[in-house]
Amino acid sequence: MKPFLKAPHALSGNEVLRQLGSNENGLEPSEVLDKLQYFGKNEIPEPGKKPIGEIILKQFNNLMVYILLVAVFISILTGHFLDVYVILAIILINAVIGFLQEYRAEGALEALKSLLVQRCKVLRSGFLQTINAIDLVPGDILVLEEGDNIPADARLIYSKNARVTESSLTGEAVPVEKFDTILQEDIPLGDKSNMVWKSTFVNSGSIKAVVTSTGLNTQFGEIASSLSKIEREPSSFQKKTNKLARLMALIALGTATVLFLVTRWFQEIPISESFLIALAALVATIPEGLPAVLSIVLAIGSYRMSKKNAIIREITATESLGSVDTIITDKTGTLTQNTMTITRLWMPETNDVKVTGEGWESIGQFHGSEADILSIEQLFEIASHCHNSSIEINDKGHYQITGDPTEAAFLVLGNKAGKSKELTILEDVAFNSDLKYRSTLVLKDGKKIRFYLGAPEAILSLCTETRDKEGKKIPLLNKSLIEDKLHLWSSESLRVLALAKKEENKSGELELEFVGLAGMVDPPRHGVYEAVQSCHKAGIRVIMATGDHASTAYSIGKDVGIVREGRQKVFCEMDLAKMEEEEFDRAVQEADIFSRLTPMMKLKIAKSLQKNGALVAMTGDGVNDAPALKQANIGISMGIMGTDVAKDASMMVLADDNFATIVGAVEQGRIVFNNARRTSFFLITTNFAEIMTLILTVIFGLPIPLTATQILWINIVTDGFCDKALATEKGKGNELNSPPIRQNDNIINRSIVPYLVISTLIMTSLAIFTFWWHLDEGIEKARTLVFISLAFSQLFNAINMRNLSGSVFSLGIFSNKWLNYALLISTLITILIIEVPVLSIAFKFKPISFEEFLLWAGLSSLVFWVTEIYKYYKFRVS
Repeated sequence: MKPFLKAPHALSGNEVLRQLGSNENGLEPSEVLDKLQYFGKNEIPEPGKKPIGEIILKQFNNLMVYILLVAVFISILTGHFLDVYVILAIILINAVIGFLQEYRAEGALEALKSLLVQRCKVLRSGFLQTINAIDLVPGDILVLEEGDNIPADARLIYSKNARVTESSLTGEAVPVEKFDTILQEDIPLGDKSNMVWKSTFVNSGSIKAVVTSTGLNTQFGEIASSLSKIEREPSSFQKKTNKLARLMALIALGTATVLFLVTRWFQEIPISESFLIALAALVATIPEGLPAVLSIVLAIGSYRMSKKNAIIREITATESLGSVDTIITDKTGTLTQNTMTITRLWMPETNDVKVTGEGWESIGQFHGSEADILSIEQLFEIASHCHNSSIEINDKGHYQITGDPTEAAFLVLGNKAGKSKELTILEDVAFNSDLKYRSTLVLKDGKKIRFYLGAPEAILSLCTETRDKEGKKIPLLNKSLIEDKLHLWSSESLRVLALAKKEENKSGELELEFVGLAGMVDPPRHGVYEAVQSCHKAGIRVIMATGDHASTAYSIGKDVGIVREGRQKVFCEMDLAKMEEEEFDRAVQEADIFSRLTPMMKLKIAKSLQKNGALVAMTGDGVNDAPALKQANIGISMGIMGTDVAKDASMMVLADDNFATIVGAVEQGRIVFNNARRTSFFLITTNFAEIMTLILTVIFGLPIPLTATQILWINIVTDGFCDKALATEKGKGNELNSPPIRQNDNIINRSIVPYLVISTLIMTSLAIFTFWWHLDEGIEKARTLVFISLAFSQLFNAINMRNLSGSVFSLGIFSNKWLNYALLISTLITILIIEVPVLSIAFKFKPISFEEFLLWAGLSSLVFWVTEIYKYYKFRVS
């Protein structure tokens, strides 16, 4: 990256021009060529992409795939080609999902490029020219007008009534006034009012500015650079499933090896038969349906979240949400409605009049005495005329604001009072950043009256009179009363504007009549306070990181419940930038409100939290949020107000931009983890019972009780339906009453031991006893009854797994309709395999009597009843 001018905001415009070798007439062609060669084009370079083939091959390079390929090999050896097709389909589906996720991972940089400006106006050699934006160089003089996108970072050298919308960079929707003034060097990005930034746009006025940075040297470019350098770690769920795969591989290979050694060297069974026994053990141990069922668990969770306005872009984030212990949230549009709503009105001689209704909808009431409401009629008249904005509903059902959002708030106020632009407008003068007010000249009752709206200090300095309760004009002698009201409202984080008027006269003296004050706020979203409280109850810390001022951030944080007892500190960028690493980490742990933050500081806060063991979810909507969104464990972008850059850098998109939606997603994430755990427990306990049955029968000197093909079919028929049905469990409604799932809390942990012991002991004992009892009737009949015993034991075990922390009866034993269907289908298939001659011959089964079927299927329910007894005494639930 080439060197560029340091802190141009702290220099005068002339000094910036001098240091960049330019002047007010702009650069000469030869100078442009030299600078292009030195600084390069004003563009963000195309990121290097991995070849598609490399991405595809990467999807097959993991341990679970290797285990599944072993299962394919075994299925081929045993001639069961249906299993081959099923397992290969599982591998392929997982690979496609992984490929799609990785292929779009670079989308954030592509979205950044799409925001770049194509054409711009510059002064070169004293002439105004329109050029390609990529040919801009430091020292060029930009000429910008209302509606222009800004193609590079630049220092103002002239401005007139200039306001710039910087929401894509700072996240704040209110346009920023721009002035040609010298500022202190050490100030936040949002306070650099003499600078304009690449990919923001001019809201009003005109600007002339000298380019100070282009391409990757711009604020926008720095974000692109940081995005390309951030390597997203594997998700919490990926780490857990990888660990589970290694565990299952170790168990599968270990048990197969033990069986091979026992049969070969201790029982002197021929090597070919020992090999087949080992293969049967390997098949019994490999949960070949586990990758597929875990994908289904995630997909179901993702679907449920989408129904509640949380769109999952990275499917593994579905489970990881359950482990989130820290949420870093923006303020505007996430905690608040991103609408300026006038909530209070006042004029001398009256009390406050409160205004209800929120947002851009023109519905609300005025609360105050009848006399007070009558007195403020003048406010409504000014509000309905002194603006240049409009509000429409777009094709997506969202309000579309044309003009300044602050002025639109007065349009809504006028509508609430039943006022419209009914007077003839003779002249409308836009907001003047030097004068700090706007005005509208109207014709009323044959008189020309000018309405004023603007900053209280500016308006008040021009006012000489007001009106009393009877509506008579009186001299404005006591301005301190108005100033006291202004300070009181400001301390309550209301943005205050003053309204005034003047009848036009020939003298031209600017002596206004003070009409009143209007206080407005960006109100918190409905349900946010309750959502924050739910987070605290669930052990989740909520942090506000915003570009807004500290007082506003603190006030909103207090209103929505983020500010808690003993944690009232607020740190701004300037405070944090001066801290050493240890002090910075301590500040991040001590405070929950951070204000006036730049993109890099948000990123630094996220890294600090992660370094100290937090699993971070980060919300954002602007370009400025993209680095932290990508760095966070779960990046969450806004679906309505969010930029494409933010969305592509995130794992989840909020379709309604509402913080409360995140809490619902976290709850669903915990349900997903529990479902992943119960399906894994189910597969492992049943497979473990199968392998112990094989090992013990061999140790007892008996033939193997099931062939490899029969074991595969047990796993497909019973596991294959029930595990997916268990993935549909909806939770018990108390998921947010417990702390977050620990990052190191594996899917398989010590809580499985009682279930593993009970199910293995009962299922294995029953299978061996069945085999021994019927072996003298022929090995094929004995294997048939072992098949029934194990199959139905697994079906009853599936019912057990619905509730790992209490009785199944507390959920309603038939409340999971998908499990009911799975049990019915598995039962029918099991009967068909045994009773249909073609199938029974293929699987080497023998017909059995109805009484035998009922006996061993009934005895299989022991695994359910014993486990229920265990849970009753452990959890004391019925």
